[in-house]
Amino acid sequence: MQSRTKFFDDMSQLMTNAMGVAQGARTEAETAMKGFVDRWMADRDFVTRDEFEAARAMAQKAREENLALAARIAALEAALAGQAGAGLAEAEQAGAEQAGG
Repeated sequence: MQSRTKFFDDMSQLMTNAMGVAQGARTEAETAMKGFVDRWMADRDFVTRDEFEAARAMAQKAREENLALAARIAALEAALAGQAGAGLAEAEQAGAEQAGG
């Protein structure tokens, strides 16, 4: 009986050691794969999430500024057209007075 218990103890110890080795190999494989993926991504000039979000925010701000400037230009053009129309009406009226007078 005692030899049987020793056998099971030895088997248990062997399995525990094997699991430790397997876990170490798994950790080493994960580290190697992560290093490979990091190098591969760096070679492809991919951007990080932070860089992407910063560029996206800059683009959104530029888009909003462009819309504001377009509205401002439209208002200035309308004001300029109103002034030109008023000036043209005054010129036509002055021309009519000279012709009639």
